[in-house]
Amino acid sequence: MRVILWMLVCVFVGITCYRRYKQGKIMGVVVTILSIIAAVYIGLSVLLFLMQSHILYQPMRGYDYTPADYGLGYEKVSLSAPDGVTLAGWFVPAEGAERTILFCHGNAGNISHRLDTLKMFHELRLNCLIVDYRGYGESAGRPTEIGTKIDILAGFQWLIEEKGASPEQIVLFGRSLGGSVAAMIAKDVNPAGLVIESCFTSFDDVGSHYYPWLPVRLFSRFDYNTVDAVQQVTCPVLVIHSPDDEIIPYKFGQQIFAAANEPKQFAELKGTHNEGFYENAELYKQIWQNWLEQL
Repeated sequence: MRVILWMLVCVFVGITCYRRYKQGKIMGVVVTILSIIAAVYIGLSVLLFLMQSHILYQPMRGYDYTPADYGLGYEKVSLSAPDGVTLAGWFVPAEGAERTILFCHGNAGNISHRLDTLKMFHELRLNCLIVDYRGYGESAGRPTEIGTKIDILAGFQWLIEEKGASPEQIVLFGRSLGGSVAAMIAKDVNPAGLVIESCFTSFDDVGSHYYPWLPVRLFSRFDYNTVDAVQQVTCPVLVIHSPDDEIIPYKFGQQIFAAANEPKQFAELKGTHNEGFYENAELYKQIWQNWLEQL
């Protein structure tokens, strides 16, 4: 679409310049070119401003699979967020588990697309609660920044009230967008630990990375400032990132790690953003195992 737009602009500019040239109006050509460039720039900026929510949140309704398809016993969970929105989730218990993972997933799909990771947690003898943000899967409502935060807080509270877990037994884990959500929660609830995987430093930073020629920071409608949040976290932190991540630059993971307080660890994964953790499953599992033993 962008290519077609620029082709049309170039054709229009070419025709206009030719006419102006024939008329001997060189200054008019310059003014016309600058006007068109300004109009296109403003138009793209307005379009990006209006489309931010659709770019950031890419939910899918309905579940393609359940934990049962992976041989996992599970409990369907229905939560009520503080503002009354009904949320859906799964609780996957593990025999002899001493800790529970609260899984904050990424910006696309829903909880049914995270079953490989749920299975790994089960193999590590970890309970896991995964909750769909509002607007995802079978959760009601529409996704918002504050919504993603209070949705995970509802999951944290459910583990305490319904499963008898203490904050010291709960590990907050977030992948991609979920890493920012997990960091925002961790600074307020002091869990056993925080794991941030393949995450960006802030919404402004990732927006500027993809659109360096647009004033993203001036019209950003979201914050998701992971660095700011992790600076306020006091529990042990593990940052996981791959140098091969083609969506969220490796340097963002390094910057998050640099901002975190001790005790902290950085683990280098292999592979791409969406496939690295299961294409290199043994390495990924070992990263978790090593950190949990020290935790």
